[in-house]
Amino acid sequence: MAPILCSRVVLLLVLVSLGLVRAAEGRRLHFVNLIYRHGDRSPINKYPSDPYTEEDWPQGFGQLTQVGMRQHYELGQFLRKRYEAFLNSSYDRQEIYVRSTDIDRTLMSAQADLAGLYPPHGHQIFQPDLNWQPIPVHTVPLKDEKLLKFPLSNCPRYEKLLNESLNSKIIEETMKENQDFLDMLSEKSKLKVMFNNVWKLYDTLLCEKIHNFTLPSWVTPKVIARLAHLNNLGMEFLFRLHGMQDKSRLQGGVLLKQILENVTRSINVTNSTPRLKMIMYSAHDTTLVALQMALNVYSGTIPSYASCHMFELYQEDDGSFTLDMYFRNDTSTEPHLLVLPSCSEHCPLETFIENTKDLISDNRDEECKFTSPAPSSIQTERIVIAVLSVCLLLLILMLIALYCFWKRKTHHHRVPSNSEELA
Repeated sequence: MAPILCSRVVLLLVLVSLGLVRAAEGRRLHFVNLIYRHGDRSPINKYPSDPYTEEDWPQGFGQLTQVGMRQHYELGQFLRKRYEAFLNSSYDRQEIYVRSTDIDRTLMSAQADLAGLYPPHGHQIFQPDLNWQPIPVHTVPLKDEKLLKFPLSNCPRYEKLLNESLNSKIIEETMKENQDFLDMLSEKSKLKVMFNNVWKLYDTLLCEKIHNFTLPSWVTPKVIARLAHLNNLGMEFLFRLHGMQDKSRLQGGVLLKQILENVTRSINVTNSTPRLKMIMYSAHDTTLVALQMALNVYSGTIPSYASCHMFELYQEDDGSFTLDMYFRNDTSTEPHLLVLPSCSEHCPLETFIENTKDLISDNRDEECKFTSPAPSSIQTERIVIAVLSVCLLLLILMLIALYCFWKRKTHHHRVPSNSEELA
């Protein structure tokens, strides 16, 4: 009995293991779209009383530092491990497409990231002592950038929403509560610090703090923390406070629309070999914030350097597709799942698209021309205009009818002339 029992146990374990293999194979990664923030950089500018100048930074203002290069090289290595079984072990131009904003720090971040993701192998090694190979990073001039640099400009309706947000209760109360603080900052920094430019001072101080520069005595931990709070609120002001859905349609929804188009296109070309498996976007903190606020998955804290938002499209064992989102905001922890509020983990693609359709504009340029606060209001205005036009047309027709009736009446009752009497 013991040998028979043992054989049955072994058979059961084999069947279970086969079942597990089928379950694992049943859900297959099909396509990935990544959006990440550039790595650590120098400040964008200095404030008037800043003891440091552009010369204190090796490449000047707004440039990727060596810390930032290492952050993105490490992110590339992480992506290599995460997608080891999905991507080819060596670079294949048919599998991956990389686009960056036309800014030094994002272009360099993408290159550092690709160095970690695709170290050269075999025939790809063109210098024996160089563990690197050139990989294309695509971009467009900043004046033509309408996908990755937020907030997108040249949109009167968005500007109107910002003005309305600036007059909102929460902003007015925040300004009132922090006026003395802002006045102190203005005096110390010699920069006129207001709500809409507080980020300039905060950014410079934060960069100097990260790189262990000695800060002025008035820059205490409490000052940095308070500035961080106002800076976070500034992001809310740009993309969420007052008219969140409308702001999303004009900002983050633009990127979301492209990502969903990328995802659905990958399904339509599923039989092509080789096929595009991954698209990377190298961008900015505002890019991630605009996207995550549109999706309503924003944590409330500005994404860290080299943070990465992942859209992973899976094909389930029944042939259907699901879309997962993960966010890696810290190199010391694994990415965490982001779930669309109106969906669940492993969100069916059709459900994801249906539940985000109100965030996507069919014609953003046209929507930007309108100054009314919402698409529903635009529709109402069109209906009112149509009704008024019909009423005006009816009035004109009525006046014409009255005129014709009057002419006919005067014709029948007019006095005949002498010539008419002789005839």
